[in-house]
Amino acid sequence: MRSDIRLSRVLSVPICVICVICAHFFSSSEGNMALTDFTIIRRSMTARLFSTVTTIITVAVAVALMLVLLSMRDAGERAFERGSGNMHLLVSRDSSPMVSVLNGVFYANAPARPIAWAEYEKLIEPLPLEFAVPVQLGDSYRGLPVLATNREFFTKFKPDPVEGWSLVGGRFFEKELEIVLGAAAARQTGLKIGDSIAVTHGVGKVAAGAETHVHSEYAFTVVGVLRPTGSSHDRALFIDLNSAWILHAHDRREAEEAAAGEQEHDHEYEDEDHDHAHEHEQEPRVTVADIQDRDRLITGVYLRVLTREGQDASAALPQVFSMLRADPSITAASPTDQVRRLFAIVSNIDQVFVAMAAVVMVSSGIAIMLALYNSMEQRRRQIAVLRVLGCSRGRVFGLVVTESAILGVLGAAVGAALAVAGGMVVAVVLKERLGLVVEPTLPLEITLVVVLATVALASAAGIIPALMAYRTSVAKNLRPIG
Repeated sequence: MRSDIRLSRVLSVPICVICVICAHFFSSSEGNMALTDFTIIRRSMTARLFSTVTTIITVAVAVALMLVLLSMRDAGERAFERGSGNMHLLVSRDSSPMVSVLNGVFYANAPARPIAWAEYEKLIEPLPLEFAVPVQLGDSYRGLPVLATNREFFTKFKPDPVEGWSLVGGRFFEKELEIVLGAAAARQTGLKIGDSIAVTHGVGKVAAGAETHVHSEYAFTVVGVLRPTGSSHDRALFIDLNSAWILHAHDRREAEEAAAGEQEHDHEYEDEDHDHAHEHEQEPRVTVADIQDRDRLITGVYLRVLTREGQDASAALPQVFSMLRADPSITAASPTDQVRRLFAIVSNIDQVFVAMAAVVMVSSGIAIMLALYNSMEQRRRQIAVLRVLGCSRGRVFGLVVTESAILGVLGAAVGAALAVAGGMVVAVVLKERLGLVVEPTLPLEITLVVVLATVALASAAGIIPALMAYRTSVAKNLRPIG
């Protein structure tokens, strides 16, 4: 109810302004003139079409810049909050909490220092937790991150605090060498359920000329495609931990064989038995039974402390946080706090951009004033004719101010359209660069405030030219030319 009342109050202001402007356009109460005020203003604007269009574009750019900055600031923060979902803490061995969140939640890079499985079990044993989801980030497919985890990632962790995971088709992984696609990953790669792929060691795009290590020995089968969540997880692919450990156990065994000289022995017989070697490469050489303790590594843990039903906060959270921070070998981070800290840092730069947009808006107002001011010298004779036909000084003043306001209205309308297009472009860039899904929407209240401020600024910019028109001498400007 309160939001409806507040919205009606906000809407009443522009409605009243529009009504006043429309009434002024079509009124011609002073004298029996054949031309309405609207016709006079329209002809004045079309007579100076280039100047009019240029002024409208100047105002539109300023409005679009301001709207994009104000709307994307809130939309970006909401997008970052969606990635952390319902977890309370993220544990890793990254250098700082901020780096831990960027790597573990937003897939910026693969963490350099892993956590052994035995250390993970020892770490979570004394903690009052609702869930502890282990994750490992270290592989990729076509530049997209491949996250290894367990089934609790889909059953207990929610990328959005309200809604959990759901599938467009297929199912979640149930065994080794099965892979589930995020919504953006499925769209970008074009993969479908039943396709087979091989993942690459390392995260991120590989530099030109660099050697890549593709695990071609192990073919993963796509078994499911997730619905969009609007978070960074949409661009990831998901496998179970045993699959990741098999790949790394395979690499370990190859390294051991190379050290023992077996790689050199195989090379001597490569030409003689090439087909046999090719078959040998395609056959998995490692199974779950071959995984050793040193292969069981993770890069992070998603933690949620026990809470009461229906509540997100937990009274035990500070205690758990303190217990984790007491161990200097790990980094415990609160994703929510780190996202707020990130935007607190970014807000300083954001304020500079908003100030720059405000300066551009003021400049657009000055452009309106100059355009009308310069046109006054050419229009003095027209104004004198209007005065002779019965148009009062006040009405001439109102015509010029109204023309200035119309330039502001048109510029604001075009600027709002440009802001929508600009927001879509920014959303695409954020999705490709950071994996964030930002909804390019223009909040009604912000849009109305910016539009009304633009119209008010444009009207104020028309006061000086209107004063010039007001003071135009009829006798002086109706003298015969030459």
